[in-house]
Amino acid sequence: MRVDLDGQILALATARMVAALANSFLIVVLPLYLGSVYVQLPDVVGTTLQVGPIVFEVTTALLIGVVLSVFGFLNSFTQPVTGTVSDRTGRRKVFLLVGLALVAVGSAGYLVLREYWAIVFMRALQGLGAAFSIPVAVALVNELSAPEVRGQNFGLFNTFRLVGFGIGPLLAGAVVVGGPYSIGPGRLTGFDAAFSVAIAGAAMSFVLVWILISDPPTPTASVDRGLSIRVRDPDGGIDPVFALGIATLMMALSLAIYAPLANEVNARLAQGTGYFSVQFGATVLANVLLQVPIGRWSDRVGRRPFLVWGLVLLVPATIVQGYILSSAWMTVARFIQGIAVAAVFAPALALAGDLAGEGESGSTLSVLTMGFGLGIAFGTLLSGILVGFGFAVPFVIAAGFGVVALVLVVQSIDEDPVGTAAGA
Repeated sequence: MRVDLDGQILALATARMVAALANSFLIVVLPLYLGSVYVQLPDVVGTTLQVGPIVFEVTTALLIGVVLSVFGFLNSFTQPVTGTVSDRTGRRKVFLLVGLALVAVGSAGYLVLREYWAIVFMRALQGLGAAFSIPVAVALVNELSAPEVRGQNFGLFNTFRLVGFGIGPLLAGAVVVGGPYSIGPGRLTGFDAAFSVAIAGAAMSFVLVWILISDPPTPTASVDRGLSIRVRDPDGGIDPVFALGIATLMMALSLAIYAPLANEVNARLAQGTGYFSVQFGATVLANVLLQVPIGRWSDRVGRRPFLVWGLVLLVPATIVQGYILSSAWMTVARFIQGIAVAAVFAPALALAGDLAGEGESGSTLSVLTMGFGLGIAFGTLLSGILVGFGFAVPFVIAAGFGVVALVLVVQSIDEDPVGTAAGA
């Protein structure tokens, strides 16, 4: 299958891959860093708090969760604003550069700041940086893509991002464990080396964008969307873009519930952490292999069939993970779930791009990128809470959300903008 690539699309994908690698470094390193002797945690650790009828203990794990979640929530909820403002100004490149600079500054802050709340602030700054860069990057992919190659280009973009996200954790552990490092007359701890890699990744992405990316001609944006997310379609029913955002959220949630259950999965299947890593990577591998082909096929036969059948496959592939007792079969289930995610992700972005009005790529596609971020954040939190009611419960609930997403897509997306031109 021949794949025609635009130079700027490839540059955006490469920059996103490097940025994703840098960020996934921090996902692994920050929990280790916060639990180390290098960070001064607040005195509230070990105390109890009451929020309404709920009483809970403030633990180190809870404080780590706050640091990790502040990135996701700030990133997700700010994306519609940054996406819309970039639509109004047409300054995509500036938004990308500002976002990458904020991520680099946040990583540099970890090298010198040891107070817990300063680290929270740095992670929030990085979340804001991601909000500047992510919706603008996908808007650029959309605007630089003709409809007949839009799915392929989004597949390529997602593939590069997932490669970076998958490689990052593997390298991060090796960098931290390999420290300290001798740098001239001084020594660099494993943590500082990892933060330096994150800085270098953001800086490399910054240079790629600065040199290779140009703003497309600024169109005149429609005035009816603004900063709002439209839930209802003017003709009645659910707005298609909102339905795609919900589908993306539910897809990401089903993907995110597995990682926090590492200890429970290993105990249940009587396996080591190495097997868990293989199972976690199986989903990423399926996406890396299939994002571009599925995106390309959606350009030919339409987006809707992949969305529907991807969600149909996602539901059983998710729920079965709550009942499997074999490590090998869990790996198979995770790979099948990855196929389902690949079938939804690129076609959903491409369809949102098809539906976006002139000058509305940022605001329209930010609904999906926000949905993905929220799905990861909520999935991580819900998984740890729901597993207390039984191992299968998180998977059953996530599958139920997948059914809701399927119903919304079937009811709200009855026409496919590229379907009639699929053979072109």
